[in-house]
Amino acid sequence: MRGAALTVVLLGLVVFSVLLAKVTLTPSPASEDLVTSNLRPGRSLHQYAEDYTFLAACEQAGGNLLLGVPFGLLLPFFVPRRLRMIRMMMLTAVVMAVVELIQGALVPGRAFDIDDVILNTAGALLGYIVLGRRASHRYYTYADVPGPSEQPEEPEAEPKRAPRKAGRTKAARTKSARSPLDRLRRR
Repeated sequence: MRGAALTVVLLGLVVFSVLLAKVTLTPSPASEDLVTSNLRPGRSLHQYAEDYTFLAACEQAGGNLLLGVPFGLLLPFFVPRRLRMIRMMMLTAVVMAVVELIQGALVPGRAFDIDDVILNTAGALLGYIVLGRRASHRYYTYADVPGPSEQPEEPEAEPKRAPRKAGRTKAARTKSARSPLDRLRRR
């Protein structure tokens, strides 16, 4: 089951990467004279608010937000649990900055825009908060719990143990030694 889920997520990342390349790396010859690079955060957003109609500004900003959402949904399955949200956001920012650099350097009619990187990363955060966090948490919760055929066999005889130390009872030592996952397995 775990392999099938990872395969589906990996396939989703591949499909998304192809769509991302198609959307961002397609030349726009009609825009060649109009497009300039933006290295100052907020400049493009300010331009959208002033020069564009409301609908066009929403389309431009919303499109960049939506372009980042799949990162927030898919990357948590591949990012280690510790600091997952920060790692996912950093990875998204790096990937999108590389895409923007390629756009600016190689694609006619396209330019690097730091606001696009910021909006894409915010979209990834939005996707992570809305659905990615819960989906990846469930995946790892169910993937860590062994199925009925994977349950370890109970030992027939209990091994000899060293004499107990004074202080805590056996139940207190056992309870504190078990992880929360072990307690869930025993229920």
